[in-house]
Amino acid sequence: MEQLQCLDPSVQPLVSDHIPQIVDLIKQILDNGYAYKVDGDIYFSVDKFPTYGKLSGRKLEDNRAGERVAVDTRKKHPADFALWKTAKEGEPFWESPWGRGRPGWHIECSAMSAAYLGYSFDIHGGGMDLVFPHHENEIAQSCAACDSSNISYWIHNGFVTVDSEKMSKSLGNFFTIRQVIDLYHPLALRLFLMGTHYRSPINYSDFLLESASERIFYIYQTLHDCESLLGEKDSTFGNDSVPSDTLTTINTFHSEFVASMSDDLLTPVTLAAMSEPLKTINDIIHTRKGKKQARREESLKALETTIRDVLTILGLMPTSYSEVLEQLKEKALKRAGLEEEDVLQRVQERTDARKNKEYERSDAIRKDLASVGIALMDSPEGTTWRPAIPLALQEPVTTP
Repeated sequence: MEQLQCLDPSVQPLVSDHIPQIVDLIKQILDNGYAYKVDGDIYFSVDKFPTYGKLSGRKLEDNRAGERVAVDTRKKHPADFALWKTAKEGEPFWESPWGRGRPGWHIECSAMSAAYLGYSFDIHGGGMDLVFPHHENEIAQSCAACDSSNISYWIHNGFVTVDSEKMSKSLGNFFTIRQVIDLYHPLALRLFLMGTHYRSPINYSDFLLESASERIFYIYQTLHDCESLLGEKDSTFGNDSVPSDTLTTINTFHSEFVASMSDDLLTPVTLAAMSEPLKTINDIIHTRKGKKQARREESLKALETTIRDVLTILGLMPTSYSEVLEQLKEKALKRAGLEEEDVLQRVQERTDARKNKEYERSDAIRKDLASVGIALMDSPEGTTWRPAIPLALQEPVTTP
């Protein structure tokens, strides 16, 4: 998580450390008349909670019992759920006013969130599969204990598919974050994840990871070029010193950023909006017109600062542009099965071939490297290379 630049949680509570809070919460629910006892078990009575189903939109009569587990005939309603279960042989247990037992599957979340955040807080999240019954039950039991309980925003993320198939161990397409970042830079993975809205299913494929790697390399290379041109100057410029067309680009980007992030965290729109200021930086640095632009440094500084601020908010800001570019290249070499010396040798062979007018050989070397994700860039200063999407992944698959 640290490599992905995810912030550490303030607390990481354990259920086993919060049994007293869980017992107290169940007592409160019982005292308020929302639960009942059966042979040492405590069940929540969904009939007593009229708004049960408000998060998922499911009606109580639509809940069909017995589909996943056998129906407990002791329950007053098939949808009633356990708050406390009597201990079975070989299970962990804790002492309680109702005898030895353990918490139900939902109560611990209400108890621990109330302990650290109170009964009302801003954001609660999880996977789409938790909407019902888990989060629905959390709402019911928390509101039964405290009628002012409220969550301002429920955030549920979509599932991961692999090449458009559901990820699962049974299909053999299951992998871990550690396995992914062994081949791809963690910030490329972060960019890839942000490229799909969090509520939507996200399709994992080599092509999409390569695309994210190529894109983030372009972002950091652009900002590195900008930083290099500006040098070590610590110049600050007021808005009155930045050309109006640059200010328009910056203000448009800022407005799109605020609007998209305010609209349920639409990160794909934010990332797309970044294209224009990045293009403007490259135009100013590399084109003939840009090199002659008045107040060029002021424009570059303002644009770089604006993009840097957004990258920081998105958790995509590296400690060093040059360092992350080298790391991205190292990952690309690993995926290609090459050492940098191999690439430089091929570059020299291509340079020699071009000098000897062996253009077919020159093109073949370029294509060989491109096929494994190494793109050659020619300039008056010589030939350099950068990571790119391998040709095999770019070419459409034809069926016979």
